[in-house]
Amino acid sequence: MRLLAGDLMADKKKKMAAALAAVNAYMQQEEAVAAQQTTELQSVSAEVGMSPWSFSGRQEMMAMRRLVQLRVFDRLR
Repeated sequence: MRLLAGDLMADKKKKMAAALAAVNAYMQQEEAVAAQQTTELQSVSAEVGMSPWSFSGRQEMMAMRRLVQLRVFDRLR
């Protein structure tokens, strides 16, 4: 079976759309988890006091994950 150039382009667009949807779903899950942890952290920090070191570390981990995701996504294009 022979594929035409238009079919290959449509297939590539479908793959790109699937990759974008997967990244978007993952980012939404991460945001939901971060929001839940923030609420839990706020309740705990009200009792104990919030450590700026732990907050900074969490932010840095999220930033690094986002950079890795962007780097992987850039390779797909």
